[in-house]
Formats: sequence, structure tokens, C-alpha cells
Amino acid sequence: MQPAAAKWYDRRDSVFIEFCVEDSKDVQVKFDKSKFVFSCFSGTDNIKNQNTVDLFGEIDPKESKHRRTDRSVLCCLRKAEAGKSWPRLTKDKTKCNWLSVDFNNWKDWEDDSDEDLSSFDKFSEMMNSMGGDDLPDLDGAEDEHDSADSDDEKMPDLE
Repeated sequence: MQPAAAKWYDRRDSVFIEFCVEDSKDVQVKFDKSKFVFSCFSGTDNIKNQNTVDLFGEIDPKESKHRRTDRSVLCCLRKAEAGKSWPRLTKDKTKCNWLSVDFNNWKDWEDDSDEDLSSFDKFSEMMNSMGGDDLPDLDGAEDEHDSADSDDEKMPDLE
């Protein structure tokens, strides 16, 4: 058994953690007020992954969710006290070798306006739209690729 690699980022009302496990099976996520447990089997070798995280702050277990994809499991932990920044994910200041900050999604939310949808609402919308049965029809995609484009003109020879 080994911990799964994960990336996390903080938002005003939620904390997001993405466990990077491909082809996960038997995914189990248990949310408690001050910790959560993630476990699954991953890959073709059915490697058992398990992570137990004592959280920096408290969460609302009933409002926290997770979503499995073929490449990862994304968890949205709803903060018990929205608007409070988490400087780290874990209660202890020790470095976890399996955990890193997701700088692609990190932003300084303290300067954001409240006019936008909350990230939790956006996450909920994303979860609802990720159904596998309503994929777009791509039958005409090849035809569009073959069409002439104004910037596809022949380049002059180099001298």
C-alpha cells in the first residue's frame, strides 16, 4: 500500500485536491470534520493507494464531494468557515512527499469579487456536465480540418 500523488489548491469556500491515479477502481473517500481518507486500486497492477489527511481547518463533510475520471479523482472539500485562507492542506507543518501545490489552479482569491459564482458552484456545474452519455458529435471535425485557411499560403523559399 502506498499513498497516491496529489495536488491541492485553496479557494474562498472550498479546498480542492486532485489524486493523480490512472484507471482507479474501488474509489472510497470518507470525509470527516477535521480529516479525510482516500483509497483506491489503480493501474493495471491494481496498486492499493491510501491517503489519510489531518486537515488544517474544518470542513463540512455533507457538502464535500468527489469525482472520478480515468486519470484522477478530484475532491472538493467544502470549508466549514468560508473566507478563511488555508496556508497548507495538512494540520502538521511537515512536508508530505506525495502532496504538492497545484499552481495551475492556484490564485489569490482574497482579491476576487463576490459577483462570480463560487468555486463550489462551478465545481457542481462541472460535475453535472461531465456525464459520459452527452459527448458532442465530432463527425464533421475532419472536414473542417481540411478546409483552406488564409494563413495556409505557401511560404517563400529561403535565400
